[in-house]
Parts: sequence; structure tokens; C-alpha cells
Amino acid sequence: MGSHRLVPSSGFNRGAGAAICVLSATAAALGAVPASAAPHADSRAEVDRLYQQAEEATQAYDKADERAGALRREVNDSQDRIARQQERINTMREALGSLAGAQYRSGGIDPTVALLFSDDPQDYLDRASLLDRIDVRQAGQLRRLRAAMRELAQERAETTGNLAELERSRRTVAAHKAVVEKKLARARRLLDTLPAADRAAFEHSSRGDDRADLPDLSDVAVPDGRAAAAIAAARSALGRPYVWGANGPSGFDCSGLMQWSYAHAGVHLPRTSQEQRYAGHQVPLSQAQPGDLVVYRSDASHVGMYVGDGQVIHAPYPGAPVRYDPVGMMPVSSVTRP
Repeated sequence: MGSHRLVPSSGFNRGAGAAICVLSATAAALGAVPASAAPHADSRAEVDRLYQQAEEATQAYDKADERAGALRREVNDSQDRIARQQERINTMREALGSLAGAQYRSGGIDPTVALLFSDDPQDYLDRASLLDRIDVRQAGQLRRLRAAMRELAQERAETTGNLAELERSRRTVAAHKAVVEKKLARARRLLDTLPAADRAAFEHSSRGDDRADLPDLSDVAVPDGRAAAAIAAARSALGRPYVWGANGPSGFDCSGLMQWSYAHAGVHLPRTSQEQRYAGHQVPLSQAQPGDLVVYRSDASHVGMYVGDGQVIHAPYPGAPVRYDPVGMMPVSSVTRP
């Protein structure tokens, strides 16, 4: 395996395409800043903070949206089952002949049929004096009908609960979406207040154009076939835009890129960076191998894929496309091998 040249997890990216966390480094790390530049430095630090908060909200949005999607599928499946069960019940009722016919024709039924379709028709069957009213075949049909009706009632109750939870999930998704959009809008307004030269330098760094430090990973050994497939997918996404809440193929957020890349290797990763942190076994940063997931910050709100030679591929933040950056671009909280 090629040399990784891992950067300490507490370091920052100091290259021309530095991750946005550089902008929030302390004054000591930045060096002496003239007093007249302090407001601009404060604005850049605030942009950094807003982008981080937006990313945290994006991961919360991803989780809520995934749950809402799962609930929608459950509700749709339940509604299909309810329809099929209702058809079955209708067929069973028709098979009961005159008993079911009396109920459907008149909307009201005679006392004998009312007993049969009561909450507990078994009580009716247990009455020896009335057993001559029905034959054995009808009794068996009735028992099956009542069982089917109980199953239908239970399915409807569960679906009602899922529909209520789905509505709550939709509201949660909308709330997280509003937070993300608010943070990103404020970050854009702050960027617009920067002097033209500072803004151009910032956005040039965000785009990562014309970087001289792009890694040559042609000789990096990948120890696992699945990892190789995931890395190939991630590399194919280089240059595609960061789109919050997206998991490809035209745009990605950080965890969406990881999920999409590993799907090409036949591996299903959970949707959020917090969940991806535990989607395998964790290894020390010093033992990272190509294909490992590198999770950042104590709240695990960002994730990238280690590709060797001290580099990760990741979707950084709005305005910055999928790109390479040093593995130590921001504090590493864990490394996971799917």
C-alpha cells in the first residue's frame, strides 16, 4: 500500500483549496491581522460557523427525510394489504350465502345473523340450542371471516398510527429544511459584504479550481475490492456540486456521497454521517486504509472517504464541489471501515 502521509487530526488544510474550517482558525493560527481587517475576518469566521450549523441541520434533515420515506413506503404497503384483505373479506361474506346476502341486501339483518356477526360470534356457536341454524361449513367460514376482520382492523389501526407519524416526520423535515436554508442565506449575505478581492479569493478556494496540490493516487494500493469500487465511484463524482439533502448522482451532501459511492460497491450505508460512523468497525486514524470513512467533529456532522496518500474525497459545503482535501482538514472524530 502506498504511503498515506496522514495529517494529525487536529490540523487544518493550509492549501489553496483549504476547507472552510481554516477560516475559523484562531487569530494566532492566522497570524497577525491588521485592525482594519478584523471585521472581514469576523465575517469569514461567521460564514464558517453558519456553514457548520447548516451541515448539522442537513444531517438532521437527511435522517428525518429518510424516516418519512420509510413511513410512506410502509403506509403504501399497508394500504395495499388493507385493500386485498377487504376483497378477501367481501369474498368470504359472499361465500356465506344467505347470511352475508341478508346483510348486504337490506343493510339490516335478522337477529340470528346479527348474533353471527356480533363482536364474539363464537358465543353464538356455543349455544347448543341454535347450532341447528347453521351447518358445519358455514361455521368454519364464519370463524375465518371474523379472523380476517380482526386482522383488517389491526392493520387499519397500525396504518392510522403510521399516517400520524408520517405527518409529524413531514413537519420535522420542513423545520430542518427551514433551518438549513436560513443558515445558508445568512452565510451568502455575509459573503456578499466582503470586499471583492476577499470574496473572490474565498470562492476560488471553495471551488478548488487550478489546485496545484491535487494528489497523484495512481500507485496507491487498495486492499479490498469493495473499497476499490467505492473509491472509483467517489472519484467519478469529483467536480459535482454540493447539494444539501442530496445523495446523487448530480449532486451530493457529505454523507450522501458516501452512501452513493458505497452503493456502487454493493454496500448499503445509512443516510447520515452520525449513523455512518458506526457502519463498520472503527480503526485508528494512523491505520486508515483507502475506502475508510473519516468522520469529523465531535458531533460527527461531516464525513469523507480516505483514498490514500493522506487525502480524502468529500462534498465540502455549498459552493465547493466534490474534491480532494487533506485528511486532517478539520478535527477527526473517528475512522470507520465498512
